[in-house]
Amino acid sequence: MAQRRSIGMSASEDRLEKLIEDRLQSGANKELIDQRIWDLFGETWCIMFTDLSGFSRGVAQFGIIHFLQMIHESERLLIPIIDAHDGILLKQEGDSLMVIFRNVNKAILASIEMQRLLKGYNVNKSDVEKILLCIGLGYGRVLKIGDADVFGSEVNAASKLGEDIAGPWEILVTESVKEHADSAIHLGFAEISDKVPGAKAAFKLQYQL
Repeated sequence: MAQRRSIGMSASEDRLEKLIEDRLQSGANKELIDQRIWDLFGETWCIMFTDLSGFSRGVAQFGIIHFLQMIHESERLLIPIIDAHDGILLKQEGDSLMVIFRNVNKAILASIEMQRLLKGYNVNKSDVEKILLCIGLGYGRVLKIGDADVFGSEVNAASKLGEDIAGPWEILVTESVKEHADSAIHLGFAEISDKVPGAKAAFKLQYQL
């Protein structure tokens, strides 16, 4: 690997790239290499994707600076909740956050607390100042590459639910999240009709806002 490409690359990313390069070689034992990759990087996490409703449409109407302010304010409000529930913020892209939790219940409770906090925050705010949050959750075995990224079917499903399907105030989850949620938290799940790649089924979390 060229030295130029190694600069700034974590040990995990470097190891993964070398294994991918080996996998590309003619005659490579892909099954063996795949197992090595899963042995090195396979972990079980709950993945959260958040999105601000109406962001793209609003930028055109109110300008990017206003929405940079909205992103800043949403992060100021939500990141302490993520931290309090032992979530790890891996990525911030535009108005979206990607967060991972070891514990499914903590991810669910963090999601509910985030929505409830924003309900209070939005009181007496004009429509343009309100922060409307959409959340998607997935849970399962993923490839976690250092603190840089995660990959897997539940990651893809959570992203689709949070960024494309969920509406304001909604918390959408994969079937795996539903199955691993502790019944002690006494929440309901209503199946949605949307088909989500990477998940057998998806559900809307029923909670008191």
